[in-house]
Amino acid sequence: MRQRLIRTDRLSQQILEAGDGPLVLLVHGFPELSISWRAQIAALADAGYHAVAPDMRGYGGTDRPEERDSYSILHLVGDMVDLTRALGQDRCVVVGHDWGAAVAWHCALMRPDLFTAVACLSVPFQPRRPKGPPTAAMAAIAQRTGRDLYIRRFQPDDAHAEFDADPAAALRKMFHAYDGASEHPSTGFLAPGESLISSVPGDVPLPAWMSEAHFAEYVEAFAVGGFRAPLDWYRCLDLNWVQTAWLQDARIRVPAAFMVGERDPVRFYAGRDEAAMKDWIRDLRAQQVVPGAGHWIQQERPDEVNAFLLDFLRGL
Repeated sequence: MRQRLIRTDRLSQQILEAGDGPLVLLVHGFPELSISWRAQIAALADAGYHAVAPDMRGYGGTDRPEERDSYSILHLVGDMVDLTRALGQDRCVVVGHDWGAAVAWHCALMRPDLFTAVACLSVPFQPRRPKGPPTAAMAAIAQRTGRDLYIRRFQPDDAHAEFDADPAAALRKMFHAYDGASEHPSTGFLAPGESLISSVPGDVPLPAWMSEAHFAEYVEAFAVGGFRAPLDWYRCLDLNWVQTAWLQDARIRVPAAFMVGERDPVRFYAGRDEAAMKDWIRDLRAQQVVPGAGHWIQQERPDEVNAFLLDFLRGL
């Protein structure tokens, strides 16, 4: 397994890779890094694939543009197109987790000629809603229920300041609250005056699957790079809605697979999309729920995720 910088058309992207053979891109989410995929990189390389996990735009060793609008879904998909080309390939399978799942789904939706199959973890495909931008819909939910989805709390320009003030505490709370064995699980919905970070007690332990050494790698990366750029992904949600009008009612037509943890808090606010996936994906070959698992599924349950991915890849 090796780490290197690779220059694409628009960015210097830091990648973690191993193996030779057909290309499989592994796209991480928030707040993670390429190192989140180590177990999958090893398993895929052993099975005869070239597994490549980039630090995504704004994360880790990859460039962090200053402009908020530089983190739209068009930029993120474009980065994966550029990376595939820079690796000398004209087709690949794309795998995504969390925000990386949204990117992977859109890679398959926008460029099926290049991304010939897609497998995603934790976040189902979410089609464009025709009735208006997503933050307006979230505001309506908050007005009706009195509880605010955390994504809306990420919209202000200074929302990242709470994370930057103590990256270790923020990361520890995030990893704990979305773990399948969490004693203080998050639903993603917050009471008035509460933030995603303040909603989790300060003395929570790391999940059992995360070592202190592995955690220190995350803390070091986010202490240097900060959380401004990662939260800009969320601040582009309404821009994404505007820019993807041309995708209204579009279906994913390449082979696809989806896995989610039974105790993943994302299911509280994306369960409807999970149930409707067969309506939007023409060739959904596998849809699996892992009993007892949480959100960080590729790290929490690496053997099950690896088996799921390899079975999907072998069937292509």
